[in-house]
Amino acid sequence: MPHTKSSAGNSGAAAEQYDGFTAEERAAMKEHAQEQKKAVARRGSSRAEKEAAAERDVLAKIAEMPDADRVLAERLHAIVKTAAPDLTPKLWYGMPAYARDGKVLCHFQSAQKFKSRYATLGFSDQAALDDGAMWPTAYALKELTPADEQRISELVKKAMG
Repeated sequence: MPHTKSSAGNSGAAAEQYDGFTAEERAAMKEHAQEQKKAVARRGSSRAEKEAAAERDVLAKIAEMPDADRVLAERLHAIVKTAAPDLTPKLWYGMPAYARDGKVLCHFQSAQKFKSRYATLGFSDQAALDDGAMWPTAYALKELTPADEQRISELVKKAMG
């Protein structure tokens, strides 16, 4: 979908359109390509070696984050590992993610990733969070209270099915 840019000062003017991706989107795609190259390079490794290397990558990515995002990502990592030890940490478009059978179930998006005002915890369509005809698949995170951590743990367990 092309992005649009509004013309300031022209209340009735049509939005200018341009094709292409933002710098942040291009960076995420480059990170994804690098992740795929690493995965190919690890093909001869055992499953345990691949999972350990992927977790090291996730922890390294978390360590690079600005303090506020890093603290959230570290707590989220610990919560997911405790609530769903069968999920495998991996990078997904440069974001810490947690997968089952290679498919991402949930991920953490730092606020800095796309210059947002808050970080998010997102769930993919692999997550068993269905609740009627409509339910949330992403949650804004600014801080984590004990109650928030409990809620995330419950969501991750429910997402596992």
